[in-house]
This record gives sequence, C-alpha cells and structure tokens, in this order.
Amino acid sequence: MNETEWLAEFASALKRSDIEGVALLFAEECYWRDLVAFTWNITTLESRSAIADMLKARLADVRPGSFKAGERTGWFTFETALGRGTGHVRLKDGKAWTLLTALNELKGFEEKRGPSREIGTEHGAIQNRVTWTDRRQADASELGYDRQPFVLIVGGGQGGIGLGARLKRLGVPTLIVDRHAKPGDAWRSRYKSLCLHDPVWYDHLPYLPFPDHWPIYTPKDKMGDWLESYTKIMELDYWSKAPCRSASWDEAKAEWTVIVDRDGKDVTLRPKHLVIATGMSGFAEVPNFPGRETFRGTQHHSSRHAGGEGWKGKKCVVVGSNNSAHDIAADLWEHGADVTLLQRSPTLVVRAETLARYRPYYSEEALASGITTEIADLTVASVPYGALPAFSQATVEKIRKEDADFYARLEAAGFMVTFGEDETGIGPMYLRRGSGYYIDVGASDLIASGRIKLRSGVEVARMTEDSVVLNDGSTLAADLVVYATGYGSMNQWAAELISPEVADKVGKCWGLGSGTAKDPGPWEGELRNMWKPTAQENLWFHGGNLMQSRLYSIFLGLQLKARLEGLPTPVYGRAPVHHKA
Repeated sequence: MNETEWLAEFASALKRSDIEGVALLFAEECYWRDLVAFTWNITTLESRSAIADMLKARLADVRPGSFKAGERTGWFTFETALGRGTGHVRLKDGKAWTLLTALNELKGFEEKRGPSREIGTEHGAIQNRVTWTDRRQADASELGYDRQPFVLIVGGGQGGIGLGARLKRLGVPTLIVDRHAKPGDAWRSRYKSLCLHDPVWYDHLPYLPFPDHWPIYTPKDKMGDWLESYTKIMELDYWSKAPCRSASWDEAKAEWTVIVDRDGKDVTLRPKHLVIATGMSGFAEVPNFPGRETFRGTQHHSSRHAGGEGWKGKKCVVVGSNNSAHDIAADLWEHGADVTLLQRSPTLVVRAETLARYRPYYSEEALASGITTEIADLTVASVPYGALPAFSQATVEKIRKEDADFYARLEAAGFMVTFGEDETGIGPMYLRRGSGYYIDVGASDLIASGRIKLRSGVEVARMTEDSVVLNDGSTLAADLVVYATGYGSMNQWAAELISPEVADKVGKCWGLGSGTAKDPGPWEGELRNMWKPTAQENLWFHGGNLMQSRLYSIFLGLQLKARLEGLPTPVYGRAPVHHKA
C-alpha cells in the first residue's frame, strides 16, 4: 500500500466511524501528532490504543473529510467541521508509522490575503473621513483604556511580536507589553559581537521573510532593527517601557486583572487571555559560591555582559561552557583579555557549518527545489518527538565521522565533549533542556589552540578578593567573572507575575519528560505547556527559537481566535495539574 492508497483507506474508515479499522492502518510502533486539528491541543498519540481512545472521544465532533493527496509524497489536505488542515504520513510496510494533522485555518474566519485583502481606502468625496492614521491613533489611545484587549502578550521579543502578528491578521484584539524602551532592545542590549547561530532560512518571522540579500547569520543589532520595523509594518499594538507588575485570574468573570507600569503610571488591564512570551527561560541563575561577596573585581551573569571592551590585558574567568560562555570568551579574547573558560560538565558541540548541512530543508537549495518555509516547518513538525532519537542517532554518527579531527583537537585540549546521554545530538538536547550545547562559530578553535585557556572537570570551591579557587586546589586570578550559568524554567515568570501556586499547578515549561539530565519524567511526548492549554485556565506560554515561534504561533493563534469567536474548543489530553514545578 502506498501513501495515496493509505490515505483513501484512512479517509474511508473515518467516514464510516470505523475506529478499529483506523487503528489497524497504523503500525505496531506508531505516532499520530496532532496540532489542534483533532484535539484542540498539541499532543502526540503513541499507540494504536491511544489513537482509538482519541477518536472515540473526538471523531463525532471533528467530522473530518475532504481528504486530498498532495503533489509531494505523503502530504495531504483535509477539512474538519470547523477548519482546514494539512497532513503528512510516513509508512512502514504499508502501515502508518508517523501521522501529522495540523490545523491551517478556521472556516469563516480566514485571514484576509491575496484576493481577499482589504481595499485600504474608500474612494470618493467623504466628509469626516476616517483614515488609516486615524484608526491607528485610535487604537493607540483606546486599547488598554476604553477597550480591553482579548489577549495580552507579556514580552515583546521575537516570540511575542510574531504571535502578535498572527493575532492581528486573525482579527484578535491584542496588546503586547514589554519593559524595554523599544522593540528589539532585548537584542541590542547584548554584547556587541553576538550573532544568531541559526541561518537566515531558519529564522524568518511570520508573513515577512528577510529579503534575499540578508546575511546568513544575523548580527544582533540588525535583528533588533528588524524587529522594531516589523512591529510598525505589521501594525502591532505594542507598549514599550511597560513592565508587567502582577496578574491575577478572576474565575467568576473569566478574565485576568493585570497591572502594567506604563511610563511610571499603573494601568489595569482586563484581558480574557494572558500569554507569557518572555523567552523560553526564566530568571538568570547565578551560583552563590562561598566568598563571592568578598570578590573585589567585576562579576555578573552573562545576560548582563555588555562586551569585551575595556578588558584588554585583564584576567577574565567565564564560568560555564554553553553558547553564551563560548561567545563571551571569544569576545573577550578578541578584545585582548586573558580568558579562562571554566567547564564544569561535558558540553555538546557542533560546528555551525555542519549543523546547516543537516538542516537540508532550510537552505538556498531547498528553496530552489520548491521547499518553502511553510513546507520545511511542517516537515520538521511531522517527526514526533518520540521517534526523533532514531533519526538523530544516525545523524550524530555521521557528524562524528565527518568532524573527527575537530573533536580530536578539542578533546586533546582537555575539553569534555558529549553528544547527549543517548548519542542523539543537539536537537533532542535542545528540546529536553534548552541548554548544554554550543554551536561553534569560532570559539572552539581558540580553545583547541590554547588561546582561550580551559579548565575542565572542576568546580569552584570559593572566591577570594582577587581570584577563583577551584576544588583541585588551584587558583585563577580574576579581574572579571562572568556567570554563563543559564536560566531557570520559564514558569518562574508565572510565579513572579501571578503566584507560586499557579506556577506549581502549571508545572515545568519546556522539556519532554525524557528522564535525561534536567528533563525529569514522566514522558509527555510534547514540549510541556508550550503553545497549548495549561492547567491554569486562559494562561498560555509562547517561546522557543525563531523557527518554533514562527510555526507554533499559527496554532496558538488559531486556539485564541476560536475562543474569541465562541467556537467549541474541547481540549483532549489537557496537561495535568501539578502540585510542584
């Protein structure tokens, strides 16, 4: 049975409500990943029995039909009672190994585009005409005061901005609030040499791709300018210099009460939905080493590191060995500092050029072959997280052979290299813990050659007025100590803004429950609490890298639009209520 024949059998069994027949079309090992279309959730069903249980609960409401095979193998389109979607199937011996169903749009609430775009003006002579400028000024003065947003997005970085654009196109009244002075300042405030580590084809924002002259790796200030321009072009309602102070849920009114400090004055907002889009991490984690308060030099977290200027000839210690640690160490070396990187645990390293080769869907070659950003995103999404190790281990094996000399040089310098507990590489490690790796853009060569000094497999025992003392008894003289020691869980923002009780109820954000380091079980098969209903009513989390923010803003946007329009949205497989984050 090929993919087209399988799709016909699948559609026929669904139409007959033959749930057992549907389940038998799947292999013994199987995955059905649904992005909102069938479950009003982001969830993966990992067995025939799980698939049957979902269909027993949802088939009558969903009423799927109009299945049509696409031009590319395995792809198809379909409709449900409320929307239209895209799907993909992979077969093993004529049965489905992986199935993706993703909602694209809601019937009757389609985005205006192409033939349905707005005229933009009304021709003729009209007294008291309301112009585009009038409407934008009215939005600026009324939204949040005379009119309440349906959705409040806390955090105006690339995630919040991208989601705001989706909601704007869907006609969902949305306000974005951010503490910085201008959109893009979260990027501008970082150290001067910072560039995106992912290539341009991976990093487009919704609707408005980077122009085709854009550099492959975007400098951070250029990214900041792009985000600021994007908010204007997409006509987003965005409050700068407006930190969120507190939020509380009114169950009786089914709305949030949110206090925002806007230009030094408290403004009370009452949105129906609250989206925390402050990035996939929580608060900076700074280790409290003994004697830290006695250190007379400069010490700060990597998030507060402005750059290497002024440190020429100075002794600098960078604690940590992930992306930020490497970037900062290289930046300090470039400015003439005497830098030591303190690696406390093994780190996964992959060269940026190598990683780009193994992202074949995001490249000039992919575009030339007809693989659009949308096709690339859904292709990546079609691989369930439970099946990812099988893909990743083979890739890691190839990378280790291709870059054997690179890794040998690093290890000869004393650097502790890992490829993940199960040799699955950077993709699963990012999904499981969002840390533990470095995408090499030059610092590894500095370490291998000894230009950046390395101390590995040791811990900080204590600090003195002018040094860092290690647990092997050695001492590192230091004028500057940078703590590139990561961040806590994203739900720390829920604890800070709402309450520790809500944060505990929601539980950890990010991670799959793989049982590996920093990703405790049980297995959930999806990123915990991201882009989908949480245990706290009308509270959502949005974040991830630029690709994830772009893709999953579609599905979070559709969930919020459906609720605005009063459509039935029974959630299947809702995240459990936790008692401890």
